[in-house]
Amino acid sequence: MVTNHISQKAKIGKNVSIWHFSYVGDNVEIGDNVKIGSLAHIDYNVKIGENTKIEGLAYIPPLSRIGKNVFIGPNAALTNDPYPMCDKMIGVTIEDGVIIGARAVIKAGVTIGKNSVVAMGAVVTKDVPPNSVVVGVPAKVKYSREEYDKKQKDWLES
Repeated sequence: MVTNHISQKAKIGKNVSIWHFSYVGDNVEIGDNVKIGSLAHIDYNVKIGENTKIEGLAYIPPLSRIGKNVFIGPNAALTNDPYPMCDKMIGVTIEDGVIIGARAVIKAGVTIGKNSVVAMGAVVTKDVPPNSVVVGVPAKVKYSREEYDKKQKDWLES
């Protein structure tokens, strides 16, 4: 039998898909038209905006704030404890329109600015400015979101 654990204290919007073996904790708020992939872990006290897609195996810890129209790739990990094991936690903020690639890691307390892109495998240790693309370990600004969108368009047309 395929089961998810979805807390009765979670507020789930309309047209939300939560795939196999996923966890949604207490006091989570999920907006309309959100898709959460298999084996994703959405811990307690998380807010997710509408039209967001979170791929499988992603870890979203307590206190995370995710905006609207966000994509979080498979096996991405957000953190909330800057000095493990500490009782004082701080969430990650992902603003509207952000794309986070597969296996990216985001340090506790970091803000990913509106319409930014975090490359796959990047390790983000500092705030990311809006409309920028960050890559590497540690992640650094490589180019603008406008350049990313042009690269994507060129690739689709090739």
